[in-house]
Amino acid sequence: MFRISNFMRELVEPTPLSPQRQPPGPVVIWNLVRRCNLTCKHCYSISADKDFPGELDFDEVCRVMDDLHDFHVPVLILSGGEPLLRPDIFKIANRAKQKGFYVALSTNGTLIESENIDKIDAVGFDYVGISIDGMRETHDAFRRKKGSYDSALRGLRLCRERGLKVGLRFTMTEGNAAELPFLLNLMDEEGVDKFYFSHLNYAGRGNKNRESDAFLNTTRKAMDLLFERALEDVQKEKDSEFVTGNNDADGVYLLQWVIRHFPAQAEHIRARLVQWGGNSSGVNISNIDNLGNVHPDTMWWHYSLVNVRERPFSKIWMDTSDSIMAGLKARPRNVGGRCGRCDYFDICGGNTRVRALQLTGDPWAEDPACYLTDREIGIKATEQDVACTPSG
Repeated sequence: MFRISNFMRELVEPTPLSPQRQPPGPVVIWNLVRRCNLTCKHCYSISADKDFPGELDFDEVCRVMDDLHDFHVPVLILSGGEPLLRPDIFKIANRAKQKGFYVALSTNGTLIESENIDKIDAVGFDYVGISIDGMRETHDAFRRKKGSYDSALRGLRLCRERGLKVGLRFTMTEGNAAELPFLLNLMDEEGVDKFYFSHLNYAGRGNKNRESDAFLNTTRKAMDLLFERALEDVQKEKDSEFVTGNNDADGVYLLQWVIRHFPAQAEHIRARLVQWGGNSSGVNISNIDNLGNVHPDTMWWHYSLVNVRERPFSKIWMDTSDSIMAGLKARPRNVGGRCGRCDYFDICGGNTRVRALQLTGDPWAEDPACYLTDREIGIKATEQDVACTPSG
């Protein structure tokens, strides 16, 4: 996760660089149930409105939770499917709060109603993230259910009325990119605390088209808008938070933006970005799916480590006999292609390895979704590149 607002605060009021502190344990995104009342186009868990056999029962969840607590996991993000469809979700969430976890609820918002808002409020979730994909028509089309936008907005308002910290979660695609300004205005109008911008796990279209690729340029425009809005809120001393996920090239792009607009602060921001270090899948971000399989993060569902029924999470997570986990935990990671030649590898850490694996079969190849040009990351054209460039 890339916390834009934190860097904007450093831009406005720089603070001395202190020694880097590692989290005590990884954040755990826990897909407690795969069932969902929606069938969203961009769902990574391929959920559906049916029961999936073999899911962890309450006693198993408790055993895993105790292990996570002893392993010093600081944050549990309870997700799905739609987590509110799990009958014991409030028992699980209350237990997590009692054990001292920071507990977040990741939901589509449509099932937050007057009938259950008291239970949601009673848990005292530290954060409730509600997914909105654009304006009403766009959102309903993405979620494949008419009325889902209005239901999600109702859920958001119910949470805000109870004083819960609420965030909008937006996954940008070519079909909804133009509606980002609408969502940022909605954030202000509804008094939302946080905006989470998720890059679609986009496979890219190759190196030759990076400067003219429509979607890569759309990504850059979206990031410019997020930077501007986050900076504006910091300058107004608003307590808002803008974050992005699934593309650690955002850190490098922020540095380029700072160099253009605030060159005097570029050295300080670069030092902060290096300390951040980029992608942390398999290190500080983890995932447990509904069946108990452990993954390096939520985008690795096709690649399981070991199941928590067979071995405690704490043992699975520290075991580097698995080649993927060994590679993800290596510092620096041994990544090739453009990533390996990039002048800013120390900022993004080679970005999201899962895209390289899916596109090339090699998890250590370059990330095809980097939206910066070779020139911007310090890679000079080779004779072969020049020979392949169309003339005229």
